[in-house]
Amino acid sequence: MDFETVMQELEALGKERMKKMYISNGAHEPLFGVATGVMKPIAKKIKINQPLAEELYATGNYDAMYFAGIIADPKAMTESDFDRWMDAAYFYMLSDYVVAVTLSESDIAQSVADKWIASGEELRMSAGWSCYCWLLGNRKDHEFSEGKISNMLDKVENTIHDSPERTKSAMNNFLYTVGISYVPLNEKAVETAKAVGIAEVKREKKKSSLLNPYESIQKDMDKGRIGFKRKYVRC
Repeated sequence: MDFETVMQELEALGKERMKKMYISNGAHEPLFGVATGVMKPIAKKIKINQPLAEELYATGNYDAMYFAGIIADPKAMTESDFDRWMDAAYFYMLSDYVVAVTLSESDIAQSVADKWIASGEELRMSAGWSCYCWLLGNRKDHEFSEGKISNMLDKVENTIHDSPERTKSAMNNFLYTVGISYVPLNEKAVETAKAVGIAEVKREKKKSSLLNPYESIQKDMDKGRIGFKRKYVRC
């Protein structure tokens, strides 16, 4: 399938209701409003195609950019490719669910995510923390430095309440993910979550979200989900 055909197929799958939902979350034109699940049959036909992914991502069309993440070849992408994708990720559904997810399947994931976390830019920081969520929820515990993850928990405890809104949300997810998916630091994550308390995330035109990482971890611990790992990161 070539670029034109994919764009036509995505347009045909667009729904006004989905479009409105994406826009309410921060997306803007151009977009078609395609539910992510219905992209699977097209993805199956294409499998992995980095040149096509690059063409689609460059359109600035939200649905095409999301689909680009599904067919991208993360191991073929360099740090500057990920930075370029990040530059074009104008809201959190792109930064955290397209770029961070794609990055998490590359061999340079941690080093790039570390730089983004240190960048001071809201969406880059959000993508960096989110990338660690995808990593910790999928890769084996021994692939991570316990000391490093422990330091990251300290950073969350010390800075979450003063961080930008989207970064705050991603840090909260990181705290939860360490608590459930990274067994060596389960207890420390629980203690950190207690210390953090409630994190308030303000949202434009919507009421604030009140995040309670301790409650979220506890709920899943009660269900016996400690050590949970996803089989796949991308859909």
